[in-house]
Amino acid sequence: MPETEDRKELRGNVEDVTFRREDNGFTVLELMSEGELVTVVGVLPRINAGEELRLLGTWDYHPSFGRQFKAELCEHKLPATSADLLKYLSSGAVKGIGPVTAVKIVEAFGENTFDVLENDPVRLSKIKGISPAKAKNISAEFKAQFAVREVMIALERFGMTYSECLGAYKAFGASSVETITRNPYLLCSELIGVGFERADQIAAVLPEPPMESYRLHAGILHILRHNLSNGHTCIPREKMYAPCYELLGSGMENTDAALNTLTAQRQIIAKTIEGREFLFLPNIYLAEKNAADRIAVILRFPPAGRAALDKDIEKVETARGIRYEGKQREAIVTAVKKGILILTGGPGTGKTTTINAILKLFESDGLDVTLAAPTGRAAKRMSEVTGREAKTIHRLLECEWDANDRAVFNRNARNPLSSNAVIVDELSMVDISLFSSLLEALPLGCRLVMVGDSDQLPPVGAGNVLHDLIASGLLPVVELKEIFRQAMESLIVMNAHRIVRGEMPELRQKDKDFFFIQRASACEAAGLVGELCSKRLPAAYGYDPFRDIQVLCPSRKGEAGTKNLNKLLQERLNPPHKSKKEAVFRNGALREGDKVMQIKNNYDIVWTKGDENGAGVFNGDIGIVTRIDTTGQTMTIEFDEREVSYPFEAAAELELAYAVTVHKSQGNEFEAVVMPAAGVSGRLAYRNLLYTAVTRAKKLMVIVGARSQIQAMVENDRQTKRYSALRAFLTEAM
Repeated sequence: MPETEDRKELRGNVEDVTFRREDNGFTVLELMSEGELVTVVGVLPRINAGEELRLLGTWDYHPSFGRQFKAELCEHKLPATSADLLKYLSSGAVKGIGPVTAVKIVEAFGENTFDVLENDPVRLSKIKGISPAKAKNISAEFKAQFAVREVMIALERFGMTYSECLGAYKAFGASSVETITRNPYLLCSELIGVGFERADQIAAVLPEPPMESYRLHAGILHILRHNLSNGHTCIPREKMYAPCYELLGSGMENTDAALNTLTAQRQIIAKTIEGREFLFLPNIYLAEKNAADRIAVILRFPPAGRAALDKDIEKVETARGIRYEGKQREAIVTAVKKGILILTGGPGTGKTTTINAILKLFESDGLDVTLAAPTGRAAKRMSEVTGREAKTIHRLLECEWDANDRAVFNRNARNPLSSNAVIVDELSMVDISLFSSLLEALPLGCRLVMVGDSDQLPPVGAGNVLHDLIASGLLPVVELKEIFRQAMESLIVMNAHRIVRGEMPELRQKDKDFFFIQRASACEAAGLVGELCSKRLPAAYGYDPFRDIQVLCPSRKGEAGTKNLNKLLQERLNPPHKSKKEAVFRNGALREGDKVMQIKNNYDIVWTKGDENGAGVFNGDIGIVTRIDTTGQTMTIEFDEREVSYPFEAAAELELAYAVTVHKSQGNEFEAVVMPAAGVSGRLAYRNLLYTAVTRAKKLMVIVGARSQIQAMVENDRQTKRYSALRAFLTEAM
């Protein structure tokens, strides 16, 4: 465990453990090092007062607590002196021994205390207050605790962090050292979650190199998981050869042999589709296959619909004072008659009006209708436009989590929903795993209306559900195309439709809700974006720069990317101040008042909303940091009226959200959107990305950049290629 330029060494004895979370081992302790008391923070489970530590980590400055040491690696020795032994046992390190009993034990056995605890517990019973049974229990607790410590210490010698050691021990128990020594690539399992490159580093320091096949198999699974994060549910076999050679140095013959072995072991599922072999991870294969089978059952045994009589629709029209156009009426009739429908269309085409009509007719038939959407914001918007409660799909399915933090839905085939009609909005951003779980929870005969915009970007997660369902040609689909007169007054709506048709948006008008401001370079665009958000738009329209204005970027990188703009906007909108507490993390500082986004699903975090409480914050949720508790090492964040307490170690799941990527904005709408469009990477300069950005704006859209950049995006109509099999599985199931 050598010191490096990035990691410094610190040695000393633990004086006190001031804070510890038992669930993940995050610890704050006081270490006496060379006569100075140092605050140490890090994942350091099972460390107690009196122990001697050698730490590797980095020095940091905390705004409230001052200088502290962030430990990444740790070696520790058991206390040897009587004073340290007393400190250790008095801390409650061994269950059954409190401060008074600790004094008696150390007075009786001195520096031989640990030997007695481990090997001669009968002598403990000689001490007043310790019965033979209690002595036996104390010894058993001591041995069990130190069996774990021995494993942890042995794994640390491989350069593994405490978090990695803890994950390995939870997975492999007492055989962890033997297991990891033989095959460190088992750490890459989803259960433990160590990255492939990190496993490579651990393998490099083992006494003997592991078998090459272990590395090859783990590398192939890593490539498939990586492609899953890029949206692919499967990969053609021939597309695996290049990344396997690049990452693993494996030629075609060795790669084929490894793929065959993994397929035989069912760690990979191989499926031939239209004469081409595709490779799946088992859980995604099952999700896609299950979704296709469920849809096939609905189509073969459709819900008991009824004819939608003209007089019924006319009653709704009279009550609402509107007149449905042809395609809207077709959608209403299809939903009521067939009980299953995909409703799609761009902004201003009347999707919301049509949903409300379907909802009204379903309710007039006495149906128990449930409304759902993939995100909190989308569900809130659905509630606002329908006047009915809408839930996130996770909440609808009563999501919980297992011991390994994997989502478990209480609503499923064995415990289906009680509803007999479900309307799902924003289907374009629902990934295949969530869609499969939703279908599984639908009771037999349940009506299903799926609403989305097929011209938007595909979901952040794996799959291309809406596109595949429409492309299958098996489900009733109604696309609304007519733009209503009131919508025509919006340049946002008109330009969105121009973009979809491959036409340049109208950029010259200055008196509506869509503005273009010319800036030649990404640097100039970034500067103006900062000024618009902090001064000009709040002054001109009264917009709150935190809750009303959202910057959307094509990319994370570059002068006009989210990374740079978040720094710039944080400095302008929420600069450091003595009245605001802040905490510094690896990704940068977060302070009270900052706008942040959750960047991965976390089913474990509990939220409260008035008298209501629940669990789960999801990828793409945006909130405001309302409080930072530097003593308790927690942050309070408000997500759409839900209050969430985050431990500091979960800060890696948060990013500043003054600027977010267009991909991350899906399912959200904002009063005002500002988008830099200069210096956009060629692979991100395409039509439906621009369209998605424009359709996120409710009242104002401002594009800052180069006209030529916008034209390049409009002309590039390629869709991001996603490999998925839902369409093929649907055809096969029918």
